[in-house]
Amino acid sequence: MMQIRLLKDKIYSKLMLVLTVLSVSVVLVIGIGLYLKSGPVLDHSSWWTLLSSSQWKPLKGLFGFFPFVMGTLWVTAIAIIIALPLCLLTSFYITEYAPNRIRKILVPFVNLLSGIPPVIFGVWGVLFIIPLIQDHIAPHFVEFSTGYSVLAGGIVLAVMIFPLIVSIVCEVLNTIPRELKDASLALGATKWETIRKVSLRKAKTGIVAATVLAISRAFGETIAVLMVCGNNAVTPHSVFDPGYPLPALIANNYGEMLSIPMYDSALMFAALLLFIIIVLFNVVSRLIMARLERKLAL
Repeated sequence: MMQIRLLKDKIYSKLMLVLTVLSVSVVLVIGIGLYLKSGPVLDHSSWWTLLSSSQWKPLKGLFGFFPFVMGTLWVTAIAIIIALPLCLLTSFYITEYAPNRIRKILVPFVNLLSGIPPVIFGVWGVLFIIPLIQDHIAPHFVEFSTGYSVLAGGIVLAVMIFPLIVSIVCEVLNTIPRELKDASLALGATKWETIRKVSLRKAKTGIVAATVLAISRAFGETIAVLMVCGNNAVTPHSVFDPGYPLPALIANNYGEMLSIPMYDSALMFAALLLFIIIVLFNVVSRLIMARLERKLAL
């Protein structure tokens, strides 16, 4: 009987190992598949040419991805710059300052934001954010702006990733031992000083993890960004310029790819670029998190 139980345990452990390997290998399969599908455009032009060129003329076989890469980076950077400080302050208020009755109201509302479809955020951006930028913000900085810009995309994305960062940071802050905070307060520190010197220090790795997940989502967001960014294949030089992120390029042109030579391959290369950017960003962020954990362990 004991041998049968041990045999079952080995079978289940091997089965779980196989399923785990299959799950992880999906990432590798996706990368290989995108690379193979990108073969024709890579045979036609080098990586450097594709990444450094700004000429996007599919009918002439010219595929320059520099404006699309920069549009993706602009929108994502603006979203993080706007969202991260607000999310941190919101998380600290919910966990440290808010009374229980207010916390019970705020947390469901924050979670509700994560359940709203992206197209709703896009419509909200078109109806409110675009006129706000066009009529009230842009005139103070530039002569003319339609409002459809990387700034609009960044604001919409910031609202979309807001609940993700807040939820994770709140969970991280709740895991900090209460004794550490009480000791800081007992030594004469104010609550804000305790947050800065104790809570923020202990929550660094969690904040980095939340930011990584939020940026990964921001990189791949399509519909909402597509509706407010302007979708002009030029490199943005300011926050009021239109942009054309890689996900919007794929979503906008996927239906046309069969009628133009190498267009399908070019769009698969755009997906490959997005895939590589996300993977590299996650690898770098993991290295940063490991370094922070080593420092905190000292």
